[in-house]
Amino acid sequence: MARGKRIVVKVGTSTLTGPDGRVDRRWLASLAAQIAVLRSEGAHVVVVSSGAIAAGVEAMHMPGRPSDLTGLQATAAIGQVRLIGQYAEVLGEAGAQIAQVLLTRHDTGHRQAYLFACRTLERLLEMGIVPIVNENDTTAVEEIRFGDNDTLAALVGVMVHADLVVLLTDIEGLYDADPRTAEGAELLEHVDELTDEMLAAAGGAGTEGGSGGMVTKLEAARILMKAGVPMVVCDGARTNVLVDAFHGEPVGTYFAGGEGEVEARKLWIAFARHPKGSVVVDSGATDALCLRGKSLLPAGVVRVEGVWLIGDPIAIVDANGRQLARGLADISSIDLDRIKGLKSSDIGSVAPGLVGLEVVHRDRLVIL
Repeated sequence: MARGKRIVVKVGTSTLTGPDGRVDRRWLASLAAQIAVLRSEGAHVVVVSSGAIAAGVEAMHMPGRPSDLTGLQATAAIGQVRLIGQYAEVLGEAGAQIAQVLLTRHDTGHRQAYLFACRTLERLLEMGIVPIVNENDTTAVEEIRFGDNDTLAALVGVMVHADLVVLLTDIEGLYDADPRTAEGAELLEHVDELTDEMLAAAGGAGTEGGSGGMVTKLEAARILMKAGVPMVVCDGARTNVLVDAFHGEPVGTYFAGGEGEVEARKLWIAFARHPKGSVVVDSGATDALCLRGKSLLPAGVVRVEGVWLIGDPIAIVDANGRQLARGLADISSIDLDRIKGLKSSDIGSVAPGLVGLEVVHRDRLVIL
């Protein structure tokens, strides 16, 4: 890594907290020391940190995490203050100033708000500040939640044009089978392409305190590979693991960045917002989209799922349930349900006003 490189570091709840569920100050101090090393070598660092709810549980001496949404949001509000204060203290001792940035899908899904967030992060890095980013759990509801900070870290990596994203977790990396259940599972040290077998081997959710697992890390890898940004998943408890990852040492699993063939606006279309619904397409439409670079037409649509308006993001799925693409709809779900499966020559007799419309135009479509 040369001087001026940008590194996004994601800290998971299971890494940040000790066995007692409390924020591990010793580990946090070691992270600050590693960030200081990176900064001394000219790197710009952004931290995406989970742990607000865990910090709130600790602050209020609760027996465990609340089970209701409002309780979780209130606990996160209490804990975020405590968490950001601890980051300010340990990074201040390491010679760095911090800034707090809280985001939801509502922020990243609104194009203007997304661009403002990008510019703010850019200015903070220019000022030599270490942004501490987290999901705004106090206002986020299910429809606008990232759901895990792996996805948020990937989006932040895209937003700041990162040169490397490092996910610090409680597992060494990606294995060829779930190491919790498969004896002899082997660590994959280098990944150039995500496969269905990797997704199947990723297993389910992570620890009780966290919201993600290896599946969410692979989703983060998919985003970053499209953006051309490499990613490392590694054990956050390993000594100097962040510095080693920065120096290119073999730690955990390295996901190659690829060629970054997707432009910035299309990355925003594909990943910044949750799809409002989905369309299931036939084999002909699958080939047209994936092999011939075509737009999606009503004739290739087999089924409409969900409710959306023109301009909303939707997912495009094949007959086996595999997500092929995402894009912005040019037809509402109600209108599409009327003309799905029809050729352009037949649409006029059903809905003359919809003749010639595409479901998703190629310019607003991202193949996954």
